[in-house]
Amino acid sequence: MLRVLVRHADTTVVRLPTEVDYDNASDIGARCQDLIREGCATLVLDASDVHYLDSSGVSMIITLSRALDNHAGTLRLAALSDHYQQVWRLLGLDTLLPVFPTVHAALSRGTGACATSRSHSTTLEPETRSNGM
Repeated sequence: MLRVLVRHADTTVVRLPTEVDYDNASDIGARCQDLIREGCATLVLDASDVHYLDSSGVSMIITLSRALDNHAGTLRLAALSDHYQQVWRLLGLDTLLPVFPTVHAALSRGTGACATSRSHSTTLEPETRSNGM
């Protein structure tokens, strides 16, 4: 489940679920792509609750970064655990997408317009799919 924590002007902060893996990475990516299509130019992924991140999740994050680059936007990853920060560095992904220690730090890097905005929380549930089996 993906939660929108802050949505202000063209900046959105979403909290990732505890597991980002093959089972949900495509749904999370699709929800974030929807936000980009709706005008989000700065997307902050709050990873503070993430306990498991597999290669599908990493791929989804890279795909979102490229999508935002194509829309003259930016993706910021915040509050990734020490373990996954180390993995991120070992993979060389810190040069592509730096990890910020907190959401506040990720927001402060830009204009800061969102850092003082009022927070709200919305839960985006994945659509239920029928595979006909």
